[in-house]
Amino acid sequence: MKSRPTLWHIPISHYNEKVRWALDYKGVDAERRTPVPGMHIPYVLWLTRGRGYTLPLLELDGRRYPDSTEAIRALEERYPQPPLYPSDPAERERALELEDFFDEEVAPYARRAAFHEMRKDPRWDEIVQRLTPPNPLSRFTRAAGLYGRAFTAVRYRADADQKAEEAKEKVTAGFDQLERELGDHDYLVGDTFTVADLTAASLLYPAVLPPEGPFRIDPVPEGWQRFRETLADRPGFAWVEEMFARHRAPSARSSSKHQRQRVAG
Repeated sequence: MKSRPTLWHIPISHYNEKVRWALDYKGVDAERRTPVPGMHIPYVLWLTRGRGYTLPLLELDGRRYPDSTEAIRALEERYPQPPLYPSDPAERERALELEDFFDEEVAPYARRAAFHEMRKDPRWDEIVQRLTPPNPLSRFTRAAGLYGRAFTAVRYRADADQKAEEAKEKVTAGFDQLERELGDHDYLVGDTFTVADLTAASLLYPAVLPPEGPFRIDPVPEGWQRFRETLADRPGFAWVEEMFARHRAPSARSSSKHQRQRVAG
């Protein structure tokens, strides 16, 4: 009998959305737990005996996978249907190469650029408070905001204007690569939805903010909205919207009350 998986995750995170999407796509019922962002690092180090320090962390059949790529590989082995890996060896190799590209060359920069603009928003303290589960800082909005600023500066270099501009260039290059790979096809590899499509769409969600995504701020912070407008007419932008609309399970939209936080202006 299969034990119920557990996913430790941060609701806003695009890397975490990647694994949530894989779980929902495969119809896997997983318990979801949310540690305090920032404070999760020592906890993950403890859970993994030093093998990892970031989320998502998937617990599956007594093993822990502190990486989105590892987690999806484990899910594919344990729950092979519907598949995310192509059956053709060459297509599978290409899908995994694209997964790695969006993991390494796009996702960290999307996170840095988005946090850079969010930090400028006058609602920052409220945003941070709503992102975190109940914890000692929850009663102190300003303290939570200050902690969030310090963490995103140290961990993601989101405080530096030049770094943020370079990050936006990397995100734009990610859309360039996406559109080159797609050509006039619906999917990145072969004729079906694969881990390549799931990865590209989930890791670009902060730029696109599809309605099926896990988090949205209304209105979008001014600087981030200006950047999004430079991308909005691109085929790749529309493709991300289409992937979420077509393949993101409707059940995922309400699977966690905390996951669907919205911050209104």
